[in-house]
Amino acid sequence: MKKRIIITIGRQFGSGGCLIGQKLSKDLGIAFYDKELLAEAAKESGLCGEVFERADERTSSGLQYVFSVGLPNVGIYTPYPDILSNERLFLLQSNAIRSIVGKGESCVLVGRCADYVLRDNPDLISFFIHNDPKTRVKNIVERCHVSESEAKEMMKKADKSRATYYKYYTDKEWGMSSSYHFSINVSLLGVDNTVEMIKAIVEKKF
Repeated sequence: MKKRIIITIGRQFGSGGCLIGQKLSKDLGIAFYDKELLAEAAKESGLCGEVFERADERTSSGLQYVFSVGLPNVGIYTPYPDILSNERLFLLQSNAIRSIVGKGESCVLVGRCADYVLRDNPDLISFFIHNDPKTRVKNIVERCHVSESEAKEMMKKADKSRATYYKYYTDKEWGMSSSYHFSINVSLLGVDNTVEMIKAIVEKKF
């Protein structure tokens, strides 16, 4: 296996994609980035981390999110007048992804169009994780401590938001197998066996 591995994971909400990424990171002994990508983008840009958290994988105006946080002096951080636009926030986040990869270390990156941002990197292998609706609802109920009806609504809204976000910035279809190297239904093998399968695929490539 080559020393350098970059794994990106797109995922349906409640599918287990984040957990799979964490397990891959641990088993392969490489770095893991999910929400950490937002912290990195905030660090590099000088903006408050909550700006990125509120605009995370959404196409709604980043500026509206900032004002809703109540940051009266946000202008002191903004070298460009459009720094808080959707495109500017996406650019800052994409730069953070490239900066992480630029360190030369292997890593697992979850969401945030990382597969598209790194599409020309020869060390990239991208996956999309999906699961059956019943299992997803169960996962959301357990993780978020909500009712089944609330979980279904959260699942619907999150999927719509992620699909719109992905389409807007990549001009590709979120969740479609043609948009990734591999698309995997976790319900067939379960989380642990899916992790093993992905590890086998990675070993074949590298």
